[in-house]
Amino acid sequence: MIKIICVGKIKEQYLKDAILEYKKRISKYHKLEIIELPDNSIEEEGNAILKVINDKDYVITLEIEGQMIDSIEFSNRMEKIFIEHSNITFIIGGSDGLSDKIKAISNFKLSFSKMTFPHQLFRVILLEQIYRAFKIMKNETYHK
Repeated sequence: MIKIICVGKIKEQYLKDAILEYKKRISKYHKLEIIELPDNSIEEEGNAILKVINDKDYVITLEIEGQMIDSIEFSNRMEKIFIEHSNITFIIGGSDGLSDKIKAISNFKLSFSKMTFPHQLFRVILLEQIYRAFKIMKNETYHK
């Protein structure tokens, strides 16, 4: 199972549509769950995130300070993680980032860029990269 825990709700319909499209595409390869948590203080968000994480999950936090990798390495990493773990949990924090207690439980800190992205748009970007990773794993063509 792939779980995406994110703080904040999606408001724009075009982003909701994109999320649904990628969820549908990913469902051909793997089960996916998106958990939305309300915006709050960074500590309250951290407590809420902890409640929906399983101890056996491989946790990937999305952090600007994280490691940057390309799509092929992301795909390879996901494939290797699934050998030892049945669940990968991605965590997208709120506008203030992630609490220290969430960063401390992270198995891998991932950065997509040194730039800051809107949290709502970033959910679509992450889903697209997960879909791309499965296409790479299966050696299927996908627009580059």
